[in-house]
Amino acid sequence: MSDCIFCKLANGEIPTAKLYEDDDFSVILDANPATKGHALILPKAHYADITEMPEELTAKAFVLAKKMGSHLKETLEADGLNIVQNNGEKAGQTVFHFHIHLIPRYADGPCIVANWVQNPLSDETREEVITKASVKAL
Repeated sequence: MSDCIFCKLANGEIPTAKLYEDDDFSVILDANPATKGHALILPKAHYADITEMPEELTAKAFVLAKKMGSHLKETLEADGLNIVQNNGEKAGQTVFHFHIHLIPRYADGPCIVANWVQNPLSDETREEVITKASVKAL
C-alpha cells in the first residue's frame, strides 16, 4: 500500500531504529514509546488487521512476539511485558497495518493493563452468542 506509513517503516523506506529483520517482518522501536524498549512488530506486506493475514504469517508473527518479547525482558531487565495487538478502530487500532506492540514493564514504572468493565453475563446474551457464534470446527 503506497501511502501506508507502517509499510514504509517495515520496508526501510523511512529510517527506523530497527531491532530485528527477516524476510517477512521488521521489529522497530516505537517512535512514541510507552516505556523503554517499546517495540513494534511490522509485517513487510500490508494487511489491515489480523483477519486479513494468512495463518502461516499470523503464527510466525506471534512466535516472533514471544521470542522478541523474551529477549527484550532479558536484555533490558524488565519485570514484565505487555503484548498488545488491536484490530479495528473500536478496539484501539489507530494505524491500519497489522502490528504487535511489545511493551516492557518495569518495577519503578507504571503498571498498565487493558481494562474493561466487567458485567454479569445474562442468560439472554449467553444464548444469543452461543446461537450466533458457536462452531464445530475452524
